[in-house]
Amino acid sequence: MPTVHWILPNGERVCDDVNESTNLMDAAQMNGIAGIDGECGGCLSCATCHVVVDDAWLALCPPMGEVENAMLDIVSSPRQSGSRLSCQLIASPALDGIVLHVPQ
Repeated sequence: MPTVHWILPNGERVCDDVNESTNLMDAAQMNGIAGIDGECGGCLSCATCHVVVDDAWLALCPPMGEVENAMLDIVSSPRQSGSRLSCQLIASPALDGIVLHVPQ
């Protein structure tokens, strides 16, 4: 099981093992991560699952699609270079240990 590390706005770190093929928005919600609302249920239509992927992990993430890129223009926290929608990130061995920062 891949491990995901969420860094909360207050600096607290929450870690959990996530079943492969689970999107990281669902994993965050299962772990009660505040700020990952996922109002659309992962349908790529709300941008309420915004996270910032730690720089060390960016190159290992799958490429961003056009719709995700457009949705990141409407996030409530300022978009950053590592901004992604967690519904588009899928737990896999390649992402084992990924660090996601939850925006304010």
